Amino acid sequence: MNEILGWLICSLALVILLIAALGVYRLPDALSRQHATTKAATLSLTLFALGVGLLAWDWAWTWRLLVLVMILFAALPLASHALGRAAADARSPE
Repeated sequence: MNEILGWLICSLALVILLIAALGVYRLPDALSRQHATTKAATLSLTLFALGVGLLAWDWAWTWRLLVLVMILFAALPLASHALGRAAADARSPE
């Protein structure tokens, strides 16, 4: 049961990443593309870590995946904010 659920969650993460890639291709400006990628990356990588945790079903892998998700929750919003500020500064004339 855990194996089926793990593969389903990993597949859902893949679909979310594919939708984000389509958003990067279709959205008009850099800030919209950045929004699509950072939100989808956070959600899909979290889902993927959950799916792999269910597939591995080992405490050693589970805590490593939890640490990875915590690092992603800290790093992705900071990187998104920095990229957004850089794009806004590049667009504003001085």
